[in-house]
Amino acid sequence: MKILVFGAGVLGSVYAARLAEAGEDVTILARGERLAQIEQHGIVLARIPGNKISVTRVKTCSQLNPEDAYDLIIVLVRRNQLEEVLPHLAANQNSPHILFMTNNVSGPDVLTSSLGKERVLLGFAGAGGTRGKFIVRYHTTCSWLQVTTIGELNGKNTLRLRKIADMLRRAGLPVATCSNMDAWLKVHAALVSPVANAIYLANGSTLRLSRTRDGLVLLIRAVKEGFRVLRRLGYPLVPLRLWLLALLPEPLLVFLLKYGLAIHKAELLLASHANAARDEMGLLAEEFHQLCLKAAIPTPAIDELCTYIDPASPVVTDRSATIPLRWRGAIILGLTALSGITGLVLLLRKKR
Repeated sequence: MKILVFGAGVLGSVYAARLAEAGEDVTILARGERLAQIEQHGIVLARIPGNKISVTRVKTCSQLNPEDAYDLIIVLVRRNQLEEVLPHLAANQNSPHILFMTNNVSGPDVLTSSLGKERVLLGFAGAGGTRGKFIVRYHTTCSWLQVTTIGELNGKNTLRLRKIADMLRRAGLPVATCSNMDAWLKVHAALVSPVANAIYLANGSTLRLSRTRDGLVLLIRAVKEGFRVLRRLGYPLVPLRLWLLALLPEPLLVFLLKYGLAIHKAELLLASHANAARDEMGLLAEEFHQLCLKAAIPTPAIDELCTYIDPASPVVTDRSATIPLRWRGAIILGLTALSGITGLVLLLRKKR
């Protein structure tokens, strides 16, 4: 397959290299210093854990011309760069399939109004990392967290969707298909926006956030508020495992996040992107705020966390723990567990 990867940041570099290594005909669109780096050194990846270095030579270009023809264009740019990219894609009518792997709260209309519905697929990458000089250090996310996810606008399992999924799997990239990518992307924003804003609250560090209970509490409450907004507007929570975040009690989630955010991978996958993409996170917060207004329900935790997007906002004191935990859900969960255990004991006694 002849592929153009539009964007040469961390994710564009990872996907271009992995697809090229799998035998695809890949061109990566890069500009300025990044273009010079790839032309001189190739795409240099260091996979974490292990830091094993790989160098992949790929074709490069600095722009998409109207006469260029590709079987597939994969767009891997930040949400705040999307409007700049769309006119170049619209001017090119020779590439029938365009997969957008970008944050997008506002929905597909911003894409289809320029490109038409037939050309557009939605998706999101299942990797993260950092770039220092010309070396990209990256980590692919595990299957229970978030793999590369793609889908058609109409939710159908089309031939082209299956071909793209198979191509990504051959490149060693775990992939899932989704029948409602618009909802998936909104749910993702309801999760990632509070995470990023809580990282800003903790001075850009997931390690510091892990030991600052007030930040964890605001993060959990903001995510739950976002999920309530989406349910009020009729969007399903996808993938389904995210229902756990909606249902688990606050004290248990604080405990889990305390340890989950303290590991090195959290800095690599979460903090590095949040700190490098503050403008994008600000735009996501603005777009999600419009959904909150439409839902007409209070979102105090979301509102408070959004104040930390501004770099001038003072960060929360390290290890701050002044916000009382809400135990109601924990009591319900405990009673439910006790009821289940009691029922199991009675059942076992009856079998005797």
